[in-house]
Amino acid sequence: MDPSKTDSGQLCCHSAHGSSAECQSPEHKGDRSFCGGFKIFLTAMCFVYFAKSLSGSYLKSTITQMERRFDIPSSLVGVIDGSFEIGNLLVITLVSYFGAQLNRPKIIGTGCLVMSVGTFLIALPHFIMGRYTYEDTLVNSSNSTINISLCLQDFKNQKLFSRTAKTRLSINPECERDAERSKWIYVLLGNLLRGVGEAPIQPLGISYIDDYAEENNAAFYIGIVQTAAVIGPIFGFLLGSLCASLFVDIGAVDLDSVTITPEDEQWVGTWWLGYLVAGVISLLATIPFWFLPKEQPKPDHGRNSCSPSEQSKFILVEELKDRKIHQDQEQLLKMAKDFLPSLKELLGNPVFFLYLCGSVFQYNSLVGLVTYKPKYIEQQYGQTSSMTNFIIGLINIPAVALGIFSGGIIIKKFQINILGAAKLLLCSSVIGYLIFLSLFALGCDRSSVAGLTVSYEGTSDISYEDNAVSGCNIWCQCPKNHWDPVCGDNGVTYSSACFAGCRLSNGTGNIAVYYNCSCVMPSASHLGGGWASAGPCSKGRDCSRMFLSFVVISVITSFWLSFGGTPGYILLLRCTKPELKSFALGIYTVSIRVLAGVPAPMYLGALIDSVCLKRSWRPCGGKGSCRLYNTDGFRYIYLGMTLALGVGFICLCSAVLYIIKKRYALKESNSPCTGCKSSAPPSNLVQNVHLLQTTYWAQKETHL
Repeated sequence: MDPSKTDSGQLCCHSAHGSSAECQSPEHKGDRSFCGGFKIFLTAMCFVYFAKSLSGSYLKSTITQMERRFDIPSSLVGVIDGSFEIGNLLVITLVSYFGAQLNRPKIIGTGCLVMSVGTFLIALPHFIMGRYTYEDTLVNSSNSTINISLCLQDFKNQKLFSRTAKTRLSINPECERDAERSKWIYVLLGNLLRGVGEAPIQPLGISYIDDYAEENNAAFYIGIVQTAAVIGPIFGFLLGSLCASLFVDIGAVDLDSVTITPEDEQWVGTWWLGYLVAGVISLLATIPFWFLPKEQPKPDHGRNSCSPSEQSKFILVEELKDRKIHQDQEQLLKMAKDFLPSLKELLGNPVFFLYLCGSVFQYNSLVGLVTYKPKYIEQQYGQTSSMTNFIIGLINIPAVALGIFSGGIIIKKFQINILGAAKLLLCSSVIGYLIFLSLFALGCDRSSVAGLTVSYEGTSDISYEDNAVSGCNIWCQCPKNHWDPVCGDNGVTYSSACFAGCRLSNGTGNIAVYYNCSCVMPSASHLGGGWASAGPCSKGRDCSRMFLSFVVISVITSFWLSFGGTPGYILLLRCTKPELKSFALGIYTVSIRVLAGVPAPMYLGALIDSVCLKRSWRPCGGKGSCRLYNTDGFRYIYLGMTLALGVGFICLCSAVLYIIKKRYALKESNSPCTGCKSSAPPSNLVQNVHLLQTTYWAQKETHL
């Protein structure tokens, strides 16, 4: 039979030596379209990886904005952040196990569509909630020197309420505003849908590329896709920086009437706008997958995938399809029977088990570090959300990408085996966490807030209870939950002009100045006093220098921690039997998501809430967002938990290295663990592992 003639009657010419030639039949054009189809699939995958990593990183950048907008504590924000992992886990097993039997491009397209719907759903609350209200000092427009929320001598006729309180009084019942704030549930459901939609992208997309790309080019193609996944967070955080600088109700209110600035603790940016942009990008990413074929011509080893002789070998007829379905059913039954024995064998491998446990510690460390890093920078160094996101996107993420790339280059250049990979992983982690340790010394001085961190008499040792009422403002009858801070000329911040005992003001909003403040300059008579300006007191130049040092050390830490990413995957893949590698990666991914991705934001958020000094309270009861933190306590909890979990990872990695060295010492020529090879991994595998950093690593690590 002429090899150039297929069972379907299609002809494709080729030379006697297997090289491609010019096809004389029109069918050749169709064959070329298949080759072009693979390139379209590769381009579409790059765009999808860019879209999903952009939306994931943008979510991280808006955490503090949503916390203020919905008036919710950090622990609840952690639940919202973890809902993505929950959604992913709900379907990842089914998609990975059975998705290969169906049309993979269309399943990926469906996932992108679900991901787009979820992203739009996150932005929905903005359009069904009322305008954002914030606590603000009200000044009588007819006389700027009389302020109805200041401390007046004749307090019988004064009306002490904030703009928020005024809104609540005009609404009956009062709990209607609370009902609006409960619409954060849409954000949680939207993020859950994002996780469901993203589930098929990585396993089905990477397997599709691996099936239909030439063996020598598969790693290169996968590397291109993963590069797009690293670029996405850069644009995600930069988009977050831009949106955070714009007021949340832009286009719906007169911006000249907004009396707060991005530096204000109550400022909320256009958090919803970035989700619309990310949703549109995800929606556009779905389009190519609906027009791609279920299968592509499979290339032979070392031969171009456009070769007509190869196409003739892989065109399927109905008999082969039926036989394949029958074989797949038998294979599924065999896999079901072998599941428990394979799991037992895998977990019985001490190197794999210890590395798995260590990775759980490490990812708990990294997930918590990534999730609350913007919040930490804002609270510790007094930076705006816009500046924080800009720095993370433009400086930290490239450092992570450089670290991953450098780790792969070192392994490839020196042909490092499993023992060397374990050493590299341990050394990079030790260096990274040692450098991270220095961040404990880079904390700004705790803000001096009267009644919270310092007493009104000037002493600094007080409890963390709310002691805002003092002898200097007791006759003011200030609303206890009011938070519109002012800075006294004595360098102390007061919860509001009322709590500072101020009776006169000049100007409005962030340029207001208050006079005759009895608490700023205590005196026997309440007729005199100091002055105060709108907004909290600045942290000073020393804090700015601390922040620059923090940025530099954070970048170096990000590089070294990500440097061990590729050696870690070499270690994971080389210490399992070849037939168990896919299963090992599945167990590893699921364990990381369940034991780190979901719980880490929740428990760290709850710990951060425990050091809140001043929080808002809802009219119907329940805690709101935190206005002011004990910055020292925040620093010790945030950095301490990250470091403690990192030390756990280092200890388990040391045990892994000890076992591998011991087995190498027994017989260097043998595998150091069951199924491992003592020689350096093939160059092609190194490229593949180097470039095939999993989607999870790209999402979590690149946010550092």
